[in-house]
Amino acid sequence: MPEGHTIHRLAADHLAVFGGRPVRASSPQGRFDAGARALDGRVLDGVDAHGKHLFLGFDTPGADWVHIHLGLYGKFGFGEGTAPAPVGAVRLRLAHDDAYADLRGPTACELITQEGKDALHARLGCDPLRDSDDGEKAWGRIRLSRTSVAALLMDQKVVAGVGNVYRAEVLFRNGIDPTRAGRDLDREEWEAIWADLVGLMKEGVRNNRIDTVRPEHTPEAMGRPPRVDDHGGEVYVYRRAGAACLVCGTEVRREELAARNLFWCPACQKN
Repeated sequence: MPEGHTIHRLAADHLAVFGGRPVRASSPQGRFDAGARALDGRVLDGVDAHGKHLFLGFDTPGADWVHIHLGLYGKFGFGEGTAPAPVGAVRLRLAHDDAYADLRGPTACELITQEGKDALHARLGCDPLRDSDDGEKAWGRIRLSRTSVAALLMDQKVVAGVGNVYRAEVLFRNGIDPTRAGRDLDREEWEAIWADLVGLMKEGVRNNRIDTVRPEHTPEAMGRPPRVDDHGGEVYVYRRAGAACLVCGTEVRREELAARNLFWCPACQKN
């Protein structure tokens, strides 16, 4: 499932490609046909992202936003020039004469009002990529919770947008044992985790990939081969189970937590 940096990047890409212009909207698959007809010819006049939720704003009476959640299988494909005949199950196509974007396989693609959008925001936790969020709401829940910090970081009602990669990497970078209860974190540790998430995820938006290793641990600095993985990017522990920790050489471990794989270094993450 795409993490929050991907959704914020998609918001920026849609605004850059379609913002301020009437768009042609269609649903070749047919599952969003009524919504596409309501959008057709309307102007994209705003975008927003919160966690793993993307919002595209149109000047559409009674339905202000398209709400999209990609889920496990959803993806956008952008192209330049005249849109070709659609291939596969395209839920929503946006196009003008110079470019197009096809949405396939989302968990959600729906028209909602401003009130519906506000209700969604209210259910979501703090997003490290939203300037209005400072992590205080999340800390208010974490500091009282018996749940592990690893599980709390993946709870979208607590911290929105963090997925398995950022969860594993930020805990490693801050030397936090993923099994520690949220209430056993101190305020300084939480502020360091939050600041690290903000910095790493902003870098993820800029580069459209997740890189978490510090300069001294890059392939060039260490004389090691670059990581090869379909998620891309250089990381410390994510999907490195059985490999040597880049910092201390201890074998990276993996176990299942809440039906997701958890990766960590038992030597570097003792606290």
